[in-house]
Amino acid sequence: MKAIQVHGFGAPEVLRLADVAEPQAGTGQVVVRVHAAGVNPVDTYIRAGLYRPDLPLPYTPGIDGAGVIEAVGAGVKHRTVGQRVYVAWCLTGTYAEKVLCEEFQTHPLPEAISFGQGAALGVPYGAAFRALFQRARAVAGETVLVHGASGGVGIGAVQLARAAGLRVIGTAGSEQGRQLVLAQGAHHVLDHHAAGYLEQLRELTCGRGADLILEMLANVNLGNDLGVLAPKGRVVVIGSRGPVEIDPRATFLPESAILGMSLYSATAPELASMHAAFGAGLENGTLRPVVSRELPLAEAPTAHHAVIEASTFGKIALVP
Repeated sequence: MKAIQVHGFGAPEVLRLADVAEPQAGTGQVVVRVHAAGVNPVDTYIRAGLYRPDLPLPYTPGIDGAGVIEAVGAGVKHRTVGQRVYVAWCLTGTYAEKVLCEEFQTHPLPEAISFGQGAALGVPYGAAFRALFQRARAVAGETVLVHGASGGVGIGAVQLARAAGLRVIGTAGSEQGRQLVLAQGAHHVLDHHAAGYLEQLRELTCGRGADLILEMLANVNLGNDLGVLAPKGRVVVIGSRGPVEIDPRATFLPESAILGMSLYSATAPELASMHAAFGAGLENGTLRPVVSRELPLAEAPTAHHAVIEASTFGKIALVP
């Protein structure tokens, strides 16, 4: 079968299409024929050697995907051949025509949801859900500010928060992005390129500030975030591209908190909880993943350049 292989860490051009052996389902495992593979920023960090430098080479990238179950191993009880599923984590990498998964690394995909949309769920919606509900303990009635709300994680956060009864304020850097964020359910959207845009947050909250901020670029925004938190407010750091200097005294009087977040740290019950929520949201229409581009598998280098270097609305997917 065809798959992307990485023989040495480096620039996107190390992603090369190759012929590899087809995976075989062992006990408790399934093989999924991939119809779409999600491209995440973390894929680029692993490829560059920044994360998982101990990863045995060669390897096939990809955490997220969607497709149809082609084979099941002994002991599999809840998945069947021919079933539509989305993949969140896997054993062999989703940038391939087929991927090997543990049974519960796959999740049912409703007929109304495309394979591209299914490939947009795992990491982006998982990060958004974990940040909102498992780390920050968001509750209905609170106000959440979602930085970079037009990206994959941001769109997931907007949809999840709105469905849970939060007041949602997003940010985006272009008019197209801001319109997209509003269409996903945000009550308000701010231009994060405008000078003093966070002052508008105070106006929108009658001077109180945000109960919760989801931060995608902490090295740029974290210090300013602390100044617009409501009492007992929380910032969840989802992404950062370098160090940042802050004044810890900004947390004293409001007793605010800075929380880290990693999907790698989620327990099995926490993962089961988030995917149960995703299943319900896909069925009732509150979750609607946005896919901006679908590229052939061979164009994985282009996808990796785009996901880091360009302003991407929603998700990029690779199609074998």
